Order: sequence, then structure tokens, then C-alpha cells
Amino acid sequence: MNNKLKRNVNIDYIYCFIKNFDISSAIWVLYMVHKGLPLWQIGIVEGIFHIASFLFEVPSGALADLFGRKNVIIVGRLCSAISAVINLVSNNILGFSIGFTISALSYNLNSGSEEALVYDSLKKIGEEKSYLKVNSRLNLIIEISQGLATFIGGILAEYSYVYCYITVIIISLLSMIPAMLFKEVPMDREDNNDKVSIKKHFKVCYDIIKDNKEILKNLIYFPVIFTFDTIVFFYGQQYFSELGLNKIEISIVMLFSGIFSCVGSITCEKVIAVFKENTKYAISILMGVSIVMISSKNIVISIIFFAIMNYANSVLYPIQSASLNKLIPSEQRATIISIDSMIFSFTMVCLFPVCGLLGDVFNLHITFFILGIIQVILIVLLINRKNK
Repeated sequence: MNNKLKRNVNIDYIYCFIKNFDISSAIWVLYMVHKGLPLWQIGIVEGIFHIASFLFEVPSGALADLFGRKNVIIVGRLCSAISAVINLVSNNILGFSIGFTISALSYNLNSGSEEALVYDSLKKIGEEKSYLKVNSRLNLIIEISQGLATFIGGILAEYSYVYCYITVIIISLLSMIPAMLFKEVPMDREDNNDKVSIKKHFKVCYDIIKDNKEILKNLIYFPVIFTFDTIVFFYGQQYFSELGLNKIEISIVMLFSGIFSCVGSITCEKVIAVFKENTKYAISILMGVSIVMISSKNIVISIIFFAIMNYANSVLYPIQSASLNKLIPSEQRATIISIDSMIFSFTMVCLFPVCGLLGDVFNLHITFFILGIIQVILIVLLINRKNK
């Protein structure tokens, strides 16, 4: 049993690479602009994605905790393929909204389930202390996969968006193969004679969060910070296009920033050794300053700090994952991780369409500048409050 559970980690390295090889991630904004959608409508579509994610996230995490993470992951991969088909044939905001809703369900079915499966596999064999290192490796694999995908996606998009989405469909289906090889982790529930109760499960999760303020702080802090990064990353496609870059050049920028993300994953533990408990604040400020500098409208400066922003994001992700997982019981892990994703979705629903509207009314340069300044101010206020 222990060998099979340990094998889950190696399988997840493969699964993680295939799943994140999403060549549409760097071109979907340009694709919708190509289809005739203005930025404010694109913002609404992304907002609908996160509303759906907000609604699906916690129930999907509960399903994973109660009925098995492996099964939920496989269904999620099938939903990913279906959403790509819908996006391929869509020509208006309604079609894209349906496609993105199903994509949100796919994301939700995977988000807490995969992370919980890996952490609990390590915990079951007594190696949970190695999770930060494993998560850093996973993050490195994600960055390599996404970097290659965005580069290839940009090249394919220069010739045809159809090629991009057909590739997404094929890869989504291929990712089901390693997902089927996962070994489900047996849960040691307090009362195995009780029938599965979703109501009881949510009550336990609520009590855990209520009684542990450190969990609550993590559930609020990191999703808000990651929202700022995500907004700039996605609207960055159009921003670099407005600065005069074509699709292939934008894909090279994404690949360049992906290299910085890989460095962030590799150096995460060394950065923590330097800044210790203040790491998340130092890196968050670096991210905020980078967003301000991206707004400079100088192509070289914008590209360099876009890469630095992605570096900061890659350093923060393993910190967030490890700090949250060590506080959560195994039986509620996927659900509480899903709450983290739900809060991220909520902040995206609130901010992404607003930023799209600001980009249309003013420009993305001003939008990014405002976002960066707000992030820096928020972190400084938090640091001052902590030191009092």
C-alpha cells in the first residue's frame, strides 16, 4: 500500500505536466478579441467563470472528500475537453459563457482534489514534511508546462485558433490516462459506521475554520494577492498587443516569464530561508511593484517586470499550499482547499470585469498602475498592523 501511495506523487508529476499544457491560456483573450468581443465583455465572461467556480468550488471539494479524489479528477478532465469544444465553436458572449462555466467546473473538480490526494498520500506514509519540496517541484513542472504551452499556443494562433483548441481537446483527454492510475488514499474517519453526511461534513469544516484564525488569514490573504497577478497576466496578452507585439512575440514574452517562474519554483526554499516568516510580505510587495512597472508602456521594462511578477507568484504558491495544508485535517482537506479557491473566484468576479471596463474606458496602462499601487499599499498596511 505504501509503495502505491508514494507512486501517487510520481504519477502526479506526469499528470500535472499534461494537465497544465494548456495552449489556450496565453491566447484566449486575443481569441475573443478576434471573435469581436470588447474587453468589458471578455471581463464578464471571465467573471462568469469565477461565479461558476465560486458556486461549484466547495461542493466539488466535498464530493472529493466524501466519494474519492481520483474519480472527481477524472470527471474534471472530461469537462475540460467539453469546454474546449464549446469555446472552439462559439462566436458570442453567450457561447463563451457556457464554455467557461463548464471550464470552471473542470477547474473546481481538480483544484482541491489533486492537492489533497498528494498531501494525504505523503501523510499516510509519514512523509508530509517533504510536501513543500514536492509542491515546489510540482510548481516547477507547472511553469515548464505552461511556458511551453503558451509559446506553442502563440505560434499556432498566428496560423489558426482552430489548431489551438483542437490541441486543447486532445490534451484534456490524454490527461485522463495518468489520472486513472492514481491510488485513492483511505481515510481514517472518526466513525466509519456513520453514513456519509454532506451536512455534517460542512459543519466540521466550518468549525475548523472558525476555531483556527490562522487558516482564515491564509484563506483571505493569498487569494487576494493571486487575483492581482492573474488579472495582469490575462489582460497582459492584450496589453502587449497594444504595445505592438504580434502573437508569436507575445508567446515569446510568456515563455520568457515562464523561465522566471521556473526560477521562482526552484529558489522558493532559499527565499524562505532568507526572509523566514516575512517571505509572503516581501514577495507580495515585489509583485505589486512589478505590476506598477509593467504599466510603464516601455516595452523592455514591461517585459522584464512581467517576468519578475511571475517569479514572485511562483515563490508564493508553494508557501500558500504548505502553510494551509499543515493546518487542515485529512478528512476535510479538499473542501477547505476549495474554500481557498472559492475566495479567489469571488475576488476575480469583483475585480476582473471592472479592470476590463477600465481598460476599455481609459487603457490597460492606467488599470495596471492602479492595481499595483493598491497591492503595495495593502501589504504595507498589513505589515504595520502586524508590527503593532
